[in-house]
Amino acid sequence: MCGWAAAQWRLAGRGVLNGAARRWGGTLCGGGERAESLSELLRSSVGAGEPGEGAAARRERRAPQEGTVLLFPGQGGQFVGMGRGLLRYPGVRDMYRLAEKVLGYDLLSLCLEGPREELDRTRHCQPAVFVASLAAVEKLNHLQPKVVESCVAAAGYSVGEFAALVFAGAMDFAEALYAVKVRAEAMQAAAEAVPSGMLSVIGGREANYNYACLEARRHCESLGIDSPVCQVSNYLFPDGRVIAGHLQGLEFLQKNASKFYFTRTKMLPVSGAFHTRLMEPAVEPLAEVLKSIEIQKPLICVYSNVNSKKYMHSKHIQKLLVKQLVSPVLWEQTMHSMYQRKNGMEFPYTYEMGPGKQLGAVLRKCNLKAWRQYSHVDVTEEEEAAET
Repeated sequence: MCGWAAAQWRLAGRGVLNGAARRWGGTLCGGGERAESLSELLRSSVGAGEPGEGAAARRERRAPQEGTVLLFPGQGGQFVGMGRGLLRYPGVRDMYRLAEKVLGYDLLSLCLEGPREELDRTRHCQPAVFVASLAAVEKLNHLQPKVVESCVAAAGYSVGEFAALVFAGAMDFAEALYAVKVRAEAMQAAAEAVPSGMLSVIGGREANYNYACLEARRHCESLGIDSPVCQVSNYLFPDGRVIAGHLQGLEFLQKNASKFYFTRTKMLPVSGAFHTRLMEPAVEPLAEVLKSIEIQKPLICVYSNVNSKKYMHSKHIQKLLVKQLVSPVLWEQTMHSMYQRKNGMEFPYTYEMGPGKQLGAVLRKCNLKAWRQYSHVDVTEEEEAAET
């Protein structure tokens, strides 16, 4: 059972490997294995947890300046070897064993050995980043338990939002992982249906992203593309955007970068136009699975990608996680919401959980003072390095 789930303030017995038994009424994993309930998976992977842990958690609240903040990354930071440095920490191997049962394939072997082209596929990398990020929490809790116990807020980038909600006690680990599995497979299928992608853009002061996207859509129409998509899909930091849509529109923007005052453009290694209406085919599968699982109000503040505001209740979470698929990720706005404070008030210590340091780099551009209290919890660090 996960140590941080047992922390006095945390989860009230809803740890990563200590979920309640809830029936699925269907196939859990791609391998076709049926399980009547998640409790069977839990019993086959780990021992039962103790009831009533963290009962005082809901009563204990900390002032924001006294707490810590955890950030959970999205896909893109995955790499072969990810998670190797986490296996020595309590509960991590159990998490990967349970993930194998939920997913129907050996996620740990894929993360450690590849091949990279398979790990980079959307259907694989989203579950991989989700599990590695929560495994990184195990490491942080082992090395610095007070950091985890004093956490007052969390946010996740795209699929990272599921990890943030699990950490906050709003969702069960296995159920959230199954939702991520469905989400990832549906997003990959939607991406394969239309030649599309995502373009990272840094613009100058004169850059008008909406106008550039409009011109790109007009270009697509001139090529005979019906109802083309080209829009800002991710707000990263001031003058930093990701534009997603039909490949022809993105190619047009790259060729005409100087015309639109783009100082740098780069195609991202993803398979489709995520967070645009080209992901509409993925909406129904995710909506259906979210209806079938239990969602609770988070025990700490968790911020939504869709509106950069705190989740208020379970229905709110269910609705916005679905909407997130076809809506821009308001990460820059989320950073402003999370770190807004009165003059003179100290910023919290921030920890990025999981592969890559992208969210730290973005935080530096959004709020330099907050970034000065930033640390990254590495997922490859070996035993000797971890204890120094």
